[in-house]
Amino acid sequence: MSGGQVLQLVADVPLPGPAVRFDYQSLDAENGRLYIAHMNADQLVVFDTQKRQVIANLDGFKRVHGVLAVPAINRIFASVTGEHQMAAVDMKSLKTIAMVGPINYPDGLAYAPETKRVFVSDEHGGVDAAVDAETNKLLTSIPLGGGAGNTVYDPGSGHIFVAVHSVNELVAIDPAAMKIIGRYALPGIENPHGIGLDVANRLAFIAGEENHSLAVFDLKSMKLLSVHPVGDDPDVLAFDPGLKRLYVSAESGTVTVFQENDRDLRLLGQFNVPHAHTVSVDPKTHLVYFPLENVQGRPLLRIMQPATPR
Repeated sequence: MSGGQVLQLVADVPLPGPAVRFDYQSLDAENGRLYIAHMNADQLVVFDTQKRQVIANLDGFKRVHGVLAVPAINRIFASVTGEHQMAAVDMKSLKTIAMVGPINYPDGLAYAPETKRVFVSDEHGGVDAAVDAETNKLLTSIPLGGGAGNTVYDPGSGHIFVAVHSVNELVAIDPAAMKIIGRYALPGIENPHGIGLDVANRLAFIAGEENHSLAVFDLKSMKLLSVHPVGDDPDVLAFDPGLKRLYVSAESGTVTVFQENDRDLRLLGQFNVPHAHTVSVDPKTHLVYFPLENVQGRPLLRIMQPATPR
């Protein structure tokens, strides 16, 4: 199925910097800001989703992987992987106020509001690092027993979840105790990495990057419900809670779109966009964002929307 039957193009907006790899994004829907990690440019791009223009391009984020906007505390957190640290950035001034580490290979980021702690998945170090967001101090590193995939905060349980490579598990962490409180097998998933949540319906979606697979996991029974094929080397997931749509982007450039129905997923379509391994969605407008590293020699942000049924 072609992309035009699932998503339709809204705009291609030029992005600054060289035509090199992007990684995670974080959407602050409340303030209309999209933060994009331009990994191989060592830059953090700040995009105004209402004006559809770049308002800042921040230097000094060596091999930036993860980015997380937390408007409640006026902070942006970024995984400065090339420096083995996490950056804390003031959301208003866009100035870096602290660098926290050492963290071997910081990747994904999650914020637990009750404890005001940031959890950083250390992919190569095999731990989840806990950082105090008020003092900007590294508190501890929690051994996972395998490489750390993405890390997310679940408002429904108040827990941090981490996808753990090699052991093929979803691990639950109590952010107050900073200890693992559960390990859950993911049969049929090899090297789980990306995680998306349907908080209201108590579901997690977990991508297996080694076997182009996607798990639907029940956060009530803590059991795997089903496994679905996706593109080769799936990376970033984005869930639209209003439309109940899940977008799975892959390193191969394959984007897979699912409709959630009855605690399972129905394939809506699949299409290819070069280097579309990262995706985000605005829950208010339902617009979908793909930063693309090289389109005719330049980086751009492709903005799409769900296609109108014919």
